[in-house]
Amino acid sequence: MRPLKKIAFLINRNKEGAPGLAEQLIKVAGDKGAVVKSTDAFPVPAGFLDGQDACCVIGGDGTLLSIVGESSRAGVPVIGVNRGNLGFLTTVAAGEAMNEFSVLIDGHYKVANRSMLQCEGKPGTAAKGGLALNDIVIKAEKSGRLVALEVQVDDRLVTEFLCDGLIFSTPTGSTAYNLSAGGPIIEPDAKVIAMTPICPHTLSNRTVIFRESARILVHNPFAAGRLSVTLDGKHPFLLDPSQRLLISISGAKLPLIQGRDHSHFSVVRTKLGWIGGRKELGPSINR
Repeated sequence: MRPLKKIAFLINRNKEGAPGLAEQLIKVAGDKGAVVKSTDAFPVPAGFLDGQDACCVIGGDGTLLSIVGESSRAGVPVIGVNRGNLGFLTTVAAGEAMNEFSVLIDGHYKVANRSMLQCEGKPGTAAKGGLALNDIVIKAEKSGRLVALEVQVDDRLVTEFLCDGLIFSTPTGSTAYNLSAGGPIIEPDAKVIAMTPICPHTLSNRTVIFRESARILVHNPFAAGRLSVTLDGKHPFLLDPSQRLLISISGAKLPLIQGRDHSHFSVVRTKLGWIGGRKELGPSINR
């Protein structure tokens, strides 16, 4: 891959250690001849990534999610440096950032294009919907209220849920809210949509996996109040009782820069505390 000559930095100064680490990485980039720019604004200014080779995000997964729209629009890949908690998206650990960042700048990296979801209200709504890298979540407008949600796929009824809400997740988002709600972990390159009910009142209700071409319609069949829709935990908007939400996989992708030896399941093992395999366990595996 080509070396990174123009690098934008997004810094979450509320994360402990992020400002100091940003200064160090900016110096590394400068010493290698890269032209850098930085911001700590949320959301980033419009056009901030135009003409850049990469964007280095220093913070947590939430910080990275804030730049998804701009990165996708500009086609600029993102490097996630973790100063947050779990960090399934910001996979460069702070302790390894100096060495790994230097290698990435030199062009020793790969780009993973992550799928995203899109949604819009039907018939037309003042809200424009939008894109989600992790998930689209539908709940009742008033928090804590049980809601009935009917789901159709390609104009065919799937079922009607009585639950606290529904999570529609990408493979990338399968380790986020979907996982907390009991949904499955999905390999990032899988071309699917996961639908996971939140606290369903029927024990047989479980996650359903849809193919990438599925067009999913969701609405409240009893028209008993508006629905609240959030994309990646933000950008909330409301659907009127007469409206349905159309969800599908977007043609847009989020490009993520990763080290050449990056392994998704190595990250999963580390973040979730899985015990690993025989090689990691050593001789005790046979005892």
